[in-house]
Amino acid sequence: MRNEDKISDVLVTDHQPLSELSDEELQRMAEAGGEVVNIHRVLAKTGANVVGELLKTQEGFFEWDHLPKGDVYDRETHAQYYYHAHVVDKRFKGEHGHFHTFLRPKGMLSDMKPAKVPGAVLPEDKNDHLSHLVSISMNPPGFAFRLFTVNRWVTGEVWHKAKAVKRMLDLFVIDHTWPSWPVNRWVTAMVPLFKPQIIALIDERDRTIERWVGEEAKTDTPHEKVFEDREREITSFLDIDIQAQVKAIEEEIGRRDS
Repeated sequence: MRNEDKISDVLVTDHQPLSELSDEELQRMAEAGGEVVNIHRVLAKTGANVVGELLKTQEGFFEWDHLPKGDVYDRETHAQYYYHAHVVDKRFKGEHGHFHTFLRPKGMLSDMKPAKVPGAVLPEDKNDHLSHLVSISMNPPGFAFRLFTVNRWVTGEVWHKAKAVKRMLDLFVIDHTWPSWPVNRWVTAMVPLFKPQIIALIDERDRTIERWVGEEAKTDTPHEKVFEDREREITSFLDIDIQAQVKAIEEEIGRRDS
């Protein structure tokens, strides 16, 4: 069960302050924030939201199913995402479902290689060596309220260390209209909007795995078993507030311009 009390040791409470970011980094976050807010505004005109916009493109939606069927994949950037919902007792409190975001090797830089995990079996097709970036939890009204990272078994990814995954964030772009142009743009923009928080989550993910490996080493459990342990799912999480993030960015830009 995804009980916050049980996973409180992977809660992220700190990240790089906006004041330490470059003007360029801050401007990119501001542009992403404007995109997210504008998409919310336009969808709201017809009573829609990001999740509802995606749901309406499919015939039926069932727990565990990927939405849309076959995932959303950009064959130019090799970014990928899908939305799904767990059974109720496996969700975060107040969660409807969540997005999982990925980057496949053809979209990575040449020096981004999988981590060496003892005993790990890699897929034959090298473009299946995909890396999970971050997940975005959505509440029933269709708004994001939490970001989190997961253990390897959850998405079937090929493990990449934090240093590589953090560099992949700038490469995540879904630049086409299927199945929904506003949803694709929203998911794409959420990554730069919360980049400092996502970086902190990815760093904590690796620290969590290292801690688990250390714990299991005391019982002679093989290293690779940690990545397959169904009792170990969430590796880091934090709550987010889009309006607060956008406001903080605007205030930091204003401070620099004054």
